[in-house]
Amino acid sequence: MSGELSRSRLALLDEIRGFCILCMVIYHIMYNLKFLYGVDVPIFFENWFNLVRDTFVGIFVLISGIVTAYSKSNIKRGVKCFFLGMGVTFVTAFAPIAPILFGILHMLGVCMMLFGLFEGLLAKIKPPVGIAVCIFLFVLTFNVRFGYLGFVHLLYWDLPTVLYSVELLFPLGFAHRGFSSGDYFPLLPWVFLFTAGGFCGRILRSSSNTWFIKSYCKPIGFVGRHSIWVYLLHQPIAFLILTIIFN
Repeated sequence: MSGELSRSRLALLDEIRGFCILCMVIYHIMYNLKFLYGVDVPIFFENWFNLVRDTFVGIFVLISGIVTAYSKSNIKRGVKCFFLGMGVTFVTAFAPIAPILFGILHMLGVCMMLFGLFEGLLAKIKPPVGIAVCIFLFVLTFNVRFGYLGFVHLLYWDLPTVLYSVELLFPLGFAHRGFSSGDYFPLLPWVFLFTAGGFCGRILRSSSNTWFIKSYCKPIGFVGRHSIWVYLLHQPIAFLILTIIFN
């Protein structure tokens, strides 16, 4: 495709992603304070706080999907991301927290690989149609991990309990009884938000609007460009600092 955005890095998206990852770091520090060091964090269980958390996670996943339009090989990126996630699983198996069995890196890695495998098919769908369908499916499947489709108290369908009795289905969102993961991002619903981002990326790449190319805060943009390393390193650093403070 032609157009300036097809050849340039979208600095603004790096900065938005950087801001989201910094919010995640703050959230994880609060989690550590609450559950590992016994510090009272009153807002941690507030509904509005959960909404803010999910909003920033959603933006991060959407941007990760947008980037697929600029990648030379989404499958290779996905394999790398997934194996980094498996590395996190191995390390957290020996950490004082629940091991991360299918966290955000696992989910993003699988989404990238799936997007790469079906990229040709998805290219045949018009982006506005693809975005609308993906957002609908994202909302529809948002509560799969809680046992139903749709909207509680409005329009919903209970899912067969047998789906939640098969231990190997937890990556899809069918977490079995006793399942525990320190960070859990199942494919349902997140694969649909990621794919919606892929369709958004096609629109941006064919656009001549240069607004997304401009940098507005370079330090946060730097964090966004290296978000995977921030994710991998922030918890060990946080553990070290908090251990020094509270011991």
